Amino acid sequence: MSDLDIDSLYPLSDAQIAQFRRDGFIKLKDVLSPAALAHFGQAITRLTIELNTQQRPLEERSTYDKAFLQVMNLWEHSPLVGRFVMGQRLGRLAAQLLEVNGVRLYHDQSLYKEPSGGITPAHADQYYWPLDSDRTITAWIPLQAVPEDMGPLGFYARSQSVEFGRDLGISDESEEKISANMARHGFEFCSGAFELGEVSFHLGWTFHKAGANRSALPRSVMTIIYMDAAMRLVPALNAIQANDAAQWCPGVQPGELAASRKNPVVYAR
Repeated sequence: MSDLDIDSLYPLSDAQIAQFRRDGFIKLKDVLSPAALAHFGQAITRLTIELNTQQRPLEERSTYDKAFLQVMNLWEHSPLVGRFVMGQRLGRLAAQLLEVNGVRLYHDQSLYKEPSGGITPAHADQYYWPLDSDRTITAWIPLQAVPEDMGPLGFYARSQSVEFGRDLGISDESEEKISANMARHGFEFCSGAFELGEVSFHLGWTFHKAGANRSALPRSVMTIIYMDAAMRLVPALNAIQANDAAQWCPGVQPGELAASRKNPVVYAR
């Protein structure tokens, strides 16, 4: 792989695909080079700062807003970031792990946990998404190494089939109730530092959370959310899902293919 190559094949084994199918997440080393992360990361960071609308000091924010600064669909604001989000290396990995023939973009999202930023409470992403199957996956892409004190993402292994907690958004309540339920049923919480170039992938229904950022630097992370290219919308279960449908799949009606102008096919076999 050349320094900036984001399209080449990552050698994923059958055992790793089986591991993901079992655990609902996987961490993969050396997915992106330091040079690629620095090159594209500069643009991602610049846009995150420019487009961020959160101006309140940390002590005045909710638990959700203390967790991170977030900016969505950076790919629409920069051809360079668009090139990164449409990269074949990550898109192919998403399709292989989901065991589907292709993936569309649902949306991208930068997540910058500021110094002294709070925990990211336990939750499952797909609570927010009005989609008709569980074939959704998030690539969590740190733009630098993430030691323990920065609050790396951690996952409850094999929790993707658990129904309890799927109706809880990110909140103090979700942290308390989901964490307690995971502990009660013996789900292993897998957490640890991310090396530079390491990327994790997790299913939409896999429960996960992150610690506070106790370091003096921001924890700079880009995420790309992919879905099966054959995904369809379903009727929204709540106002949050209705807003998600309108924002990320504009003009698409329930029952239709989630293929708006904002949902290009990133990778197809």
